Amino acid sequence: MPPPHEKRIVLHLHEDAPAKPALAATCNGCGVCCAYAPCPVGVLISKRRTGACTALEWVDTESHYRCGVLVDPTRYTRLRSVWIQNLVKRLTHRMISAGSGCDCNLEVETQPK
Repeated sequence: MPPPHEKRIVLHLHEDAPAKPALAATCNGCGVCCAYAPCPVGVLISKRRTGACTALEWVDTESHYRCGVLVDPTRYTRLRSVWIQNLVKRLTHRMISAGSGCDCNLEVETQPK
C-alpha cells in the first residue's frame, strides 16, 4: 500500500505497450507521460491541462505510442501548408524534447494480463 499522501491514478494503455523506461532512459513509446497529462503542445491540441492528451496515438505496426502532432499535424491542426506542417513538427519535436530521454517520474504498477 502506498503512503496515505500518495495518489493513485489508473491509466488505460494498450496491452502491448512497452513498460515505462527508467527516468532519463531512452523513450520507448510507453505512453505513460502523455496518458497522465498533456505536454505544452498537448495542452494547445487537447484544450485541457489535465488528463490524457488527445494527440496520443497508438502505432499498431510498431507496438508503441507516438505524438500524433509529430505523426500527422494536419489531423490536429487546420494547417494545410506543407512548410507550416514541417515547422509545426520541428517545433513540437523540440517542445516535447523528443529523443532526449524519459522525463516522467511517475512510478508505474502494471496489472497482470
